[in-house]
Amino acid sequence: MASKIAAAAAMEGRRRPVALFLNASRLDYDNKLDFRKIQELCDFHRHDTDYVKDQDEMVALVEKYQAEIVITKEMIMPAETFQRFPTSVKLLCEAGTGFNNIPVKAARERNVIVCNCPTYSTDAVAHLAITYLMNFSCSMFDQQRMLWEKNRDNFTGPFTLPLSEINGKTLGLVGGAGKIGTKVAEIALALGMDRVLISSRSPKLPDDHVLAKESRVQCIQSSDLDQLLSQSDYVSLHTPLNDQTRGTFGRAQISKMKPSAFLINTSRGVRIVLLLFEHGCRMSLLSCSGTWKTSFVA
Repeated sequence: MASKIAAAAAMEGRRRPVALFLNASRLDYDNKLDFRKIQELCDFHRHDTDYVKDQDEMVALVEKYQAEIVITKEMIMPAETFQRFPTSVKLLCEAGTGFNNIPVKAARERNVIVCNCPTYSTDAVAHLAITYLMNFSCSMFDQQRMLWEKNRDNFTGPFTLPLSEINGKTLGLVGGAGKIGTKVAEIALALGMDRVLISSRSPKLPDDHVLAKESRVQCIQSSDLDQLLSQSDYVSLHTPLNDQTRGTFGRAQISKMKPSAFLINTSRGVRIVLLLFEHGCRMSLLSCSGTWKTSFVA
C-alpha cells in the first residue's frame, strides 16, 4: 500500500510521502532490520521506542513530521488520539497481523486507509503451536520443571509423567481455516495426526482451499463448536481479536473438552476469559499453554 502511494506521488511529480514508524524498536529490537526498501519509497522516519504511552507525544510526533503514513507495531492507537492526527495522514499500517490495535472505524470515517502484514508470521506462529503440541505430548514442560527443582526421579526410578505419540490423535483448530491455522493443520497431518477438525462459519472449506480435498480434515460450523471440543486431544485457537471473539473462550468451552486434552493459544490473549481459564487449569480440567498479553478480560 505504501508503494502505491509512493508511485502515485511520483506520477504526479510530487515529493515522496512521509512515513513515520512510531515505535520502531518494537520491531527492530536488535537494530538488525534493513529499512532501505521503505527508505527508497518514502521519506522515512523512525521513533526508537518500544511503545508510545503518552497520547500527546504520539500526536506531537505525527504533527512534527506531517506524516502521511503512520506505522505501528503491537501498539494501541486510541480512536480519540487518532482523531487528533493532522489531515496529512492517509494510511495507518500495523507492522504485524490483526487490526485490534488500530481504530479502523475512526479511520474509515476520515477516509484513511488501514492495512497490516497478514502473512509475515504465518510459519513462525504455526511452528510455535506445533512446538507446544509436541512438548505436551512428552510432558516436556513438566520434565524441565522437575530438573529445575533438582528433582531427578525420572532418571533414578520409574518414569512418573505421561508420554504419548501424536500420531493417531485429533487436533481441533478453532477458527483454523485461515493462513496460520491451515499451516498448523498441514504440519499436524505430516506428523501423522489422525484427524484435524476446523471450526468455520461455513459448513465446508472453500473448493480452492489447500485442505478442501484432504480426507483427514473435517470442517465443523462454529455453531457446533462443542463437537470439535469434545473430540479433540489438542485444541488450538486461531481466531482474530475483535468484538465478536473477545472473551468468548472460558469455562463453558473448557468443560466440553476431554479431561486429558491440551489447550494451546497462539492468538490474542484476551480471546480467553482469563479467570475462568485459570480456574480450569487449577481444577485440572486440562493442561494449558500459550502466549498472553498483559491485559485480560476478567
